[in-house]
Amino acid sequence: MHILFVCTGNICRSPMAERLTAAYSISHAIPDLAASSAGTRAVIGHPIHVDAAHILKRLNADASDFAARRLTPKIVSNADLVLTMTREHRDIVLQTAPHQLQRTFTLIEAARLHSKFAAQTISDLGALRPRLAANEPSDIPDPIGQSPEFFAMVGDQIADLLPPILELCRRSVRA
Repeated sequence: MHILFVCTGNICRSPMAERLTAAYSISHAIPDLAASSAGTRAVIGHPIHVDAAHILKRLNADASDFAARRLTPKIVSNADLVLTMTREHRDIVLQTAPHQLQRTFTLIEAARLHSKFAAQTISDLGALRPRLAANEPSDIPDPIGQSPEFFAMVGDQIADLLPPILELCRRSVRA
């Protein structure tokens, strides 16, 4: 099982989600789960933003040995699930790889489909997508240029959204 997280520069939100997923997959005993990330306008080769790295450390995840990369069709095609930080990122992913429609959601949408509509596996997400209200907030704000406290809020939001996703992945691996 491979989850791809997507944001803009691939130095804040998506690497936080990637590294938190890696840490949580170990602590939740999901050995067949891999996570990666990419950016729609990535700062290629750059490390995780220093404030994001601090948040990861506080949340017991590793920020080392990271290099930002740009989203490509191949990267998208290799993912079992693509989770974006905003609707705009989701739309860019789907322009890049339309065949991934049933596997591409914002992180908030995927978590909501699990918690509100009882999605049990990744396959359920696509079937349940029509139940999402168009006006519900589904974007995680970009912390770039914001205070360390704002970074902490974004990191905590991502950390809170990941457990239902991990449960979906656990069930999907078994299915």
